[in-house]
Amino acid sequence: MEVLGIDIGGSGIKGAPVDTLTGTLKTDRHRIPTPQPSTPEAVIATTSMIVDFFDWDGPIGVTFPSVVQGGVTKTAANVDESWIGAPASDLLAAALGRPVALLNDADAAGLAEMRFGVGRGVSGVVVMLTFGTGIGSGFFVDGRLVPNTELGHLEMHGMDAEHYAAGRIHEEDGLSFDDWGDRVNEYLNYVHRLVWPDLIIVGGGISKEWDSWSDRLAVPTRVVPAELRNEAGIVGAAVAAS
Repeated sequence: MEVLGIDIGGSGIKGAPVDTLTGTLKTDRHRIPTPQPSTPEAVIATTSMIVDFFDWDGPIGVTFPSVVQGGVTKTAANVDESWIGAPASDLLAAALGRPVALLNDADAAGLAEMRFGVGRGVSGVVVMLTFGTGIGSGFFVDGRLVPNTELGHLEMHGMDAEHYAAGRIHEEDGLSFDDWGDRVNEYLNYVHRLVWPDLIIVGGGISKEWDSWSDRLAVPTRVVPAELRNEAGIVGAAVAAS
């Protein structure tokens, strides 16, 4: 089955048709910068451009950087605050002319990794962490998703952890990979002390640079890069809609 997966992030909106039996993209992904301000109207218009680019008329799955409950976006850490309380699923369905499966972006990335990536067959507690504009988290127990965890908002040094160790901080604060990796190590150990996962999967754009900073990690559990890397959100969105 082919489904169009769309991953809405704080800096970019990207999508591609996905073979949901294999978890592979059928074409190169298409990416458009997230409009600023990232209001519902602007983001949905840009999402429609992704659909039009692929001339798509089949099922669609969409990820969003927010807690999503009953199709309503409840938070807006890295997008415009007007998303809080928005009936996002209904708004997307009206604009795109068909039902849309909507879920948290890190939950989607985790679904992809648990089905097609490094989480396949792993029992116990698995935590997926995406390091990008913020830090997203997907939480799984024996392969089943516990939705809408927000481990990127744990407090560290008097601030949200994502303001201390998100992928964007590496560039914004001019940190070397060693210094940024030390922050990630501190954060991962904090997460470990709270939930004692059997596996931590690291995704997001910075995972492409895994070899540049992973030697800074010393966590008492297995920590691995996402197999699907930055495509995991697109694949997970498609899986949710299939």
